[in-house]
Amino acid sequence: MDNLSFPVCRVRASRGRAGSDGLASVPMTGNVVEPVEPIDGFWAVIPAGGAGTRLWPLSRQASPKFLHDLTGTGRTLLQSTVDRLMPLVSDRVVVVTGEAHAGAVQAQLPGVAAENILAEPSPRDSMPAIGLAAAVIERRDPSAVIGSFAADHVIGQLGEFHAAVRQTVAVARTGGIVTLGITPTGPSTGFGYIREGPPLDVAGAPSARAVAAFVEKPDAATAAEYLTAGGFWWNAGMFVVRASVLLDTLSAHDPELATGLRSIAADPARLGDVWPRLTKIAIDHAIAEPAARDGLVAVVPASFTWDDVGDFASLGALLADVEGRPGVKVIGDPGKVVTVDATGIIAGGGRTIALIGLDDVVVVDTPDALLVMSRERAQDVKAVVEALKAAGRTDLT
Repeated sequence: MDNLSFPVCRVRASRGRAGSDGLASVPMTGNVVEPVEPIDGFWAVIPAGGAGTRLWPLSRQASPKFLHDLTGTGRTLLQSTVDRLMPLVSDRVVVVTGEAHAGAVQAQLPGVAAENILAEPSPRDSMPAIGLAAAVIERRDPSAVIGSFAADHVIGQLGEFHAAVRQTVAVARTGGIVTLGITPTGPSTGFGYIREGPPLDVAGAPSARAVAAFVEKPDAATAAEYLTAGGFWWNAGMFVVRASVLLDTLSAHDPELATGLRSIAADPARLGDVWPRLTKIAIDHAIAEPAARDGLVAVVPASFTWDDVGDFASLGALLADVEGRPGVKVIGDPGKVVTVDATGIIAGGGRTIALIGLDDVVVVDTPDALLVMSRERAQDVKAVVEALKAAGRTDLT
């Protein structure tokens, strides 16, 4: 195994308890899960980037949403992601994050080996981030299968999640690129879709189907048609593939990007020189879409619950009501929130917040910014961030 040395944090990820039989189990966070045996040769890649601008002012460039406990579990989104993957991969976890977040990641994950935390000099979108992890893993374990799972998603029904991932690994071992398809719960216009093709005959993956196409975010009428027709799944951006297959496929479409990533893995000292010249592109556009057109992508439909916590409206759906106060959801201390004939999502910053006669509002109080809006306008928070940036208020974004 090569002794690679990147600009990294000395980080260790929290683990589930391991019994005497060596099987890992998920930390107790409200889900009771039977012990899970790790999958040989399977690595988890966790891209931890982005600012989550629709969750401003809680989520910002310097403190993005994956570093926050937004759902009241006592674990941040990043920690929860590692918690649910560790049973499948043991200590084979690689996190790719920005240099600015390195210290916070270090503090939150006190168990991942230092060489498994890769720091990006600048954001280049998901393909370079995931590709860099793939190139590093390829040098350590040439036959490795990797799974890419975002750091800021919320997933329930962990037993079903683990079973679905096992199916994707079985397909990936045959040389395919595999994604998890999320069962739509409504005609959403906020997600891209996967259109399924015929079933595949792969041992250990009875649910696997070919991918006919990846579809961009549709309008409301088209999304409703997808839901009625069936055979369409939400694209959550979770991909499972052999590290070498991912890089070889990338090389067929963007050889300079693939070569650059492999050169960094071979000589980490070149990171600062090569990284700024890499193509800035998402993995969907770089690999998934063209590979699907070539018939090289499979999907494993999954029924576990999933949310990308994209805005305060979706966050509200994940939060329980304060006991005795229907419709009141609080991030933080409920004792600091007083409501009189009012409902909504309230995130406090230490001060007491009082709401009177307001329905379905969002109030977020931080030391330097206060957000007040109707929940139905949750998507418009991004416009506030853009306005602040235009005004030069980078201290607030």
